[in-house]
Amino acid sequence: MTTNLNDLPADPLDLFKDWLAEAEEKEQSYANAMILATSGQNSRPAARAVLLKEYDERGFVFYTNSQSNKGEELKENPQAELLFYWKSTEKQVRISGTVEMVSGEEADAYFATRARNSQIGAWASQQSREMNGRGAFDNSFEEIKEKYEGQDVPRPPHWTGYRVTPDHIEFWTEVEFRLHHRYLYERAGESWTKKMLYP
Repeated sequence: MTTNLNDLPADPLDLFKDWLAEAEEKEQSYANAMILATSGQNSRPAARAVLLKEYDERGFVFYTNSQSNKGEELKENPQAELLFYWKSTEKQVRISGTVEMVSGEEADAYFATRARNSQIGAWASQQSREMNGRGAFDNSFEEIKEKYEGQDVPRPPHWTGYRVTPDHIEFWTEVEFRLHHRYLYERAGESWTKKMLYP
């Protein structure tokens, strides 16, 4: 990692693209896994792992059940932080920003690419709700599977994508003795500023 700010790209997405590509080569699995941190009206933070499915200049996208705990929290407080940590590359990226749902067309297009059993599972699961034994879910899965036998499985209305539009992106590289490198990009209108942070 450079120690000169001028050597960093003006757009943090360029640096993220390079770091993700490196992680995809070195991580054993799920280089696109990220920790999503949210909080609802009670201000109590909650974190869980989700998968990055796409990103561009508009933001970073993941998909889930909008009636899940994270969906309810994002409805109450559409702010979130994402955290990538790749042990194989000794790098970390933190992304903070505002969250909005993707369009129905975008959600439909991604849902159509999912494995059929995953599509059925999205209908069968009442995500985050209490389950009265695994059999309840398994029975629901089989019922949905039979219902759509020989048909395309449509996207459930409660299953959608969320886009985190970043205003802060921090890049961290591990250095021996905890003398790490940290660089912070902050959105400034249509461009970004960048600064170094102490380890």
